[in-house]
Amino acid sequence: MATPQPIKKPSRPQPPDPSQKRPRPKSEAAPAAPNPVPDTGDKPYGLVPLPAKGIDRQRPAGQDQFRPKLMSGKLHLTLTAQTASFIASGVIAMGRDVQLPRVDLVKTAVHQENKLIIPGSSLKGVVRSAYEALTCSCLCKTKVRREKIPEGYSECKINAKQKKFDVCPACRVFGAMGWQGLVSFPDAIGQSIDIHVEFMQSLYGPAPKNPMYDNNGKVSGRKFYYHATQSVSSKKAPDGKDKKGLDAQKAKQGCIFKTALQFKNLTEAELGTIFVILGQDENHPMALKVGGGKPIGMGSLSVKVELLEKPAIPKNRYTRYILPESDFLVGAPLQAFMQTAIAQAQTNLIEPQQMQELAKILAWPTQNAAPEGMY
Repeated sequence: MATPQPIKKPSRPQPPDPSQKRPRPKSEAAPAAPNPVPDTGDKPYGLVPLPAKGIDRQRPAGQDQFRPKLMSGKLHLTLTAQTASFIASGVIAMGRDVQLPRVDLVKTAVHQENKLIIPGSSLKGVVRSAYEALTCSCLCKTKVRREKIPEGYSECKINAKQKKFDVCPACRVFGAMGWQGLVSFPDAIGQSIDIHVEFMQSLYGPAPKNPMYDNNGKVSGRKFYYHATQSVSSKKAPDGKDKKGLDAQKAKQGCIFKTALQFKNLTEAELGTIFVILGQDENHPMALKVGGGKPIGMGSLSVKVELLEKPAIPKNRYTRYILPESDFLVGAPLQAFMQTAIAQAQTNLIEPQQMQELAKILAWPTQNAAPEGMY
């Protein structure tokens, strides 16, 4: 193995036909010069610049009925922890209260019947963040001050009284205030009763005044953490001093989780973009980054799509106990379907510059080493 390297309205309009290329909005009439890629130096994260041509706002398909030209179904997923992962419950308990008599205090993870859980909300947030970065979407899920948000990237808002329903690509799929999204993420359940306790050092918030975050007074990009070959769990800093921190309940490397992503009324390009984020693009293999401890290499999850339920007649899902075999895709047919959908996404929805930058940050496998000390 190579030596790890340090990280440097009246009537609802019909939704678009997925077989047709989406129309370019007025803001895209003339291609704009790409935004500069912020240099984060040796930090364990990178910034994906915002698309220069602005937001593509359209009306979402909605959930009031199954659209015959759009796709609905369920993705069965297997997630494998490539590095130790920690989804905090928010509770710090005495060790003896959680059957750990040799531990004084421990940060507890989300679990049920001694099986670790990745909440569906956590998975949805991770996938949505990447979806926003890859497409011409608004900058809404952020703590940054409003005056720092570039013009045209403000949060999408639904106003039913004024019949204003147009939203960005991410809000069409994942929802906006006043509009339900088209995808649902149930909790991912650990497949074994195995809760590992390991030291987790204290981490600190970023310095928002750092010039790398600023582009002429505006936000310079969306932040994502690099993967690492393994997470840092040592209690000693490189200078020999003890690190501050507590023991935490973690999912060990190799821990398996299973879940099923449900979707409704997606275009082929929208579903293909989700496949890209789940690491199914042969040209841009990626893994998810979930939970706490991201700067020190924790939370890397690879995804395998095991099965796709895609009823040819959506009504059958609710009127039959057993769906025909033709409504299930596995193996080679599933791989062919995903690559076709990914090609549609690359052509009609994903921005090339943003794809290139996000793929560099979330690339898996990796040879990066997580920082042992302060960065």
